[in-house]
Amino acid sequence: MKSMNVIKKVLFVLFTLSLCSFIFNGCGYKPTVSYAKKELTGNVYVKLFVDLKDPRNAVLIKDSMNQLLTQKLGAKLVYDEKIADVVMNLKINSVSMSVIQYDSEGYNQLYRASVNILVAYTKKAKKGITTFTVSGETDFSVGDDDSDTITDTVRYEAIKDASDDALDEVLSKIAVASFKK
Repeated sequence: MKSMNVIKKVLFVLFTLSLCSFIFNGCGYKPTVSYAKKELTGNVYVKLFVDLKDPRNAVLIKDSMNQLLTQKLGAKLVYDEKIADVVMNLKINSVSMSVIQYDSEGYNQLYRASVNILVAYTKKAKKGITTFTVSGETDFSVGDDDSDTITDTVRYEAIKDASDDALDEVLSKIAVASFKK
């Protein structure tokens, strides 16, 4: 009986110590940004493949990617591919506009802009290329009740919003790619 009490006390002390150790050491959680930073260390060069059908939106995506890399990852961007440790290639795979709602008279009322972006990067220290696609979409209306035509300005803003939505996925995809060997 006495030995049973001693065993219970020892188990209680071991459980308490292991629980305290777990609490003080943490659960090992790291945010996605820390893994992405580790994957994209050094100088980063962003190369853009411009689609001649839509050059304005392609440049917009490069600017958004540069902003993402500098603000969230603290990456050092370079403008010469020769001195880069990481070369990131961006290309718009597709841009589409679709009608998702009509009014009572059958006119287009609400649209959805969808953007699919190909992202590929290579690291000088590691041979091989990592490739993935990200996609984003946004819903928008033309604005005028009398018009069902998408103007260039409205189209540009919709593609910009959909591109920003797509680029939000980039950090998580880079973090996941850092685990693949």
